Amino acid sequence: MGTDILIYLGGLALLDTLSPTIIGVTLFLILTDNKNLTSRLLTYLFTVVLLYFSLGIIMMLGLNYIIEAFSNIFQNKIFSWVVFIIGGILFTASFFIPENKKSNIPKPKTQSVLSIIFIGITTFFIEAGTALPYFAAIGLLTTIDIPFYQWIPIIAAYNIIMILPALLIFFGYKLFGKWINSTLVNLRNKISSSSNSALSWIMCIVGLILIFYTIDYL
Repeated sequence: MGTDILIYLGGLALLDTLSPTIIGVTLFLILTDNKNLTSRLLTYLFTVVLLYFSLGIIMMLGLNYIIEAFSNIFQNKIFSWVVFIIGGILFTASFFIPENKKSNIPKPKTQSVLSIIFIGITTFFIEAGTALPYFAAIGLLTTIDIPFYQWIPIIAAYNIIMILPALLIFFGYKLFGKWINSTLVNLRNKISSSSNSALSWIMCIVGLILIFYTIDYL
């Protein structure tokens, strides 16, 4: 695997750290000052990572099967053009995302573990539909010929990077506690009202990455 593909994958993983839903739920759980914060947050993050990891494996196996089945019809150049066009569409569409002042951050209705797991599942369905960096990363992985025991750790590492901001916020709260409460409240309010803005930036950058990655293969 070349260094260039690792750089692209790393950049996409960093983009996915901007997930407003994951960070928003993390901030909500922290600011409710629950005594079971550690177990609840780790349960939530584990649920999200498990679902994303499973989706990644399913997509890798599915895309590999499709590419192998139609390898004589869809040559690499055609596939590169498809990826290039998708990148162009994402880049263009990013300038037309309307602002949304309403919060899309799900909140648990009870303190139970099942409620936290349900929020994790809800987060997955909210984010999976717009997980453009993740989809792009899977698409790039399918363009290189590596065995499953190499791409599985890559997908796992990608998902760990995705939740790093939530973990850093949690550790920051544990270290500094009430000193950063006002900062966390301001951050939660900003995230709640700017989720569409983050999506616009993500679409723009993912589009550019896809364009620059495939332009040499056209």
